[in-house]
Amino acid sequence: MQRRLAALGIDTSPDAKGIFGPGTRAAIEAFQHTRGLRIDGQCGNQTWSALVEAGFRLGDRLLYHCRPMLRGDDIADLQRRLSALGFDTGRVDGIFGAMTAGALADFQRNTDLPPDGICGSRTLRELLRVMPRYSEPELVSAVRDRERMRRSPTTLLGRRIALGEEGGLDAVVTAVRRRLASAGAQVVPILHSDGSAQAALANAASVEVYLGIRFEPQRTDCQAAYYTGYHYESPGGRRLANLVCFHTLKNLRITGATAVGMSLPILRETRMPAVVCEIGPSHTVVEKGAHLAEALADALIEWATTPFE
Repeated sequence: MQRRLAALGIDTSPDAKGIFGPGTRAAIEAFQHTRGLRIDGQCGNQTWSALVEAGFRLGDRLLYHCRPMLRGDDIADLQRRLSALGFDTGRVDGIFGAMTAGALADFQRNTDLPPDGICGSRTLRELLRVMPRYSEPELVSAVRDRERMRRSPTTLLGRRIALGEEGGLDAVVTAVRRRLASAGAQVVPILHSDGSAQAALANAASVEVYLGIRFEPQRTDCQAAYYTGYHYESPGGRRLANLVCFHTLKNLRITGATAVGMSLPILRETRMPAVVCEIGPSHTVVEKGAHLAEALADALIEWATTPFE
């Protein structure tokens, strides 16, 4: 772990090699901050996976679509390069999925290479040779996301919405679901403790937006997280996160509400705009549960019925 952190330029001193002391903990916290993970100073499964992914550079390995899907910074680099050239990989998430394979095959066809969707040495040489005209080109994936939002119907009628939680907030989810259903929405409840599992269920249900609710006893405010990563952010997620903050402040009169970009699995792996609302303390959730449900429903209704600018 210390070797991987050092390779990324993150210092673990004054800890000796093989000793997890305050220097290593501070280094882990710094890494978690830069990667949009929850900051706890512990190297759990998510942090370790992110450390491994951060060690890959474009050209280190063959990249192709398989199960489980390949992940890493090299894939994010590939996605950014393809998207900057106008080949739509979907969101830049560092996951080699079907859209990335299709975009790569399209690029290969345009450069007279075998369109096998595999990024090997020949394809990489051609990709590095064909550079965008601008130093910071706009990604076609970002343009597509904004255009999709603009073309969405400004109504809840018939639209599919996922509500996720890890347990303990059934009453809040039920109240939000009832309010949205009365406006004509099709609500898909998702109950699971694992973010990747929730993302898979939301994707399989083909919902248009995901809103997760997470009780955090140590919090005295609301945090609404949306996907950001690899210099990309979800415009629909950010808009919903801002609306969640506005309505929770208005309805609950809590100390504060903040929209933050993060790369949690549920945000990174969903194919639709997604937000996770973390709120506390316990008395706010228990005593003001009805107000919380009203705030979340108001945020989703405004998100769906107001034209995207």
